[in-house]
Amino acid sequence: MEQNVKQKRKITVYDIVVVGLMAAVCYVATNFRIEIPTPVGKMMVHMGNIFCLLSGLLFGGLRGGLSAGLGSCIFDLLTGWATSAPSTLINKFVMGLLAGWIPRLKGKDGKSIPFNILGAACGIYGYTVLYLSYSFVKDIVLGSAVETAWADIVFKAPISLANGTLGLVISVILAALLRPALEKAGLYKKFAR
Repeated sequence: MEQNVKQKRKITVYDIVVVGLMAAVCYVATNFRIEIPTPVGKMMVHMGNIFCLLSGLLFGGLRGGLSAGLGSCIFDLLTGWATSAPSTLINKFVMGLLAGWIPRLKGKDGKSIPFNILGAACGIYGYTVLYLSYSFVKDIVLGSAVETAWADIVFKAPISLANGTLGLVISVILAALLRPALEKAGLYKKFAR
């Protein structure tokens, strides 16, 4: 038998509660949106990214990724964006994962504002790159000319970056405000990983 046997991580009730609650919050927040037409469809500016990032910042990478991915995917499935749901699941998972994993590097445990900013920035801008890449490939696959696909990306990029930057700022502020309240209530150690 190996001496270095890794203990399997068990899924706890707290994991299920946090992921379910934050997925629901991500879903509801995404409903606060403005839809914007683009050369080959539409995009939206919404509040969901704030809570996708906040899920990771407060509760860690895996929980944050699952919350962001599931909540956003369910939104897509229920509100007319179903063709984007699989990519949304993956892209938003990456966003929440990065936002939760990076702030916990080097033993920071999500308490370092610079690491939280870095995690949120990597999460939102990584998501933006994935989203724009998906949009470009989808446009080409659906028969758009390359020029039209590029025009779509050129139109979407500044809006996505502005929406992402706003989400980054607000999520880092909310995390700094909510974490002490969760700690004082004795919930943070139970809910964070």
